[in-house]
Amino acid sequence: MDVDHAVLWVEDAKRALEFYVEVLGLEPVRAEAFAEGKARFPSVRINANTIFDIMERGELLSLVKDFTGSREGAGGTPVNHLCLSMSRSEFESTSERLAAHGVKLKSGGENVFGAQGQAVRSVYFDDPDGNVLEIRYYG
Repeated sequence: MDVDHAVLWVEDAKRALEFYVEVLGLEPVRAEAFAEGKARFPSVRINANTIFDIMERGELLSLVKDFTGSREGAGGTPVNHLCLSMSRSEFESTSERLAAHGVKLKSGGENVFGAQGQAVRSVYFDDPDGNVLEIRYYG
């Protein structure tokens, strides 16, 4: 079993897409189709099997609320945060890129437990819409 996708509620999909692609370094999915009005929302690729869908709360909330229980103002809740694991070199370059773009990084600590065991180090940060993300690397 894999995680297929997660939906991130945002106020401005174009701004969020720029953050996830330019600042976090993820690969855009359907960005051109979204820009041309041919896709309702863009996505970014986490890995071969997983994407984040970037949805504006407005009209798209009605698209999913009947089967997800979503409500107005649900951005960031009830999800606490999403964590991306990566290699140490990716962690270091991503941390540097985030800091260079003025993103405030909060230490997640060292030797913290996760899906792959004990992570060596992690940091937390917010996207432009207040969604909390964590990046970490394992030994």
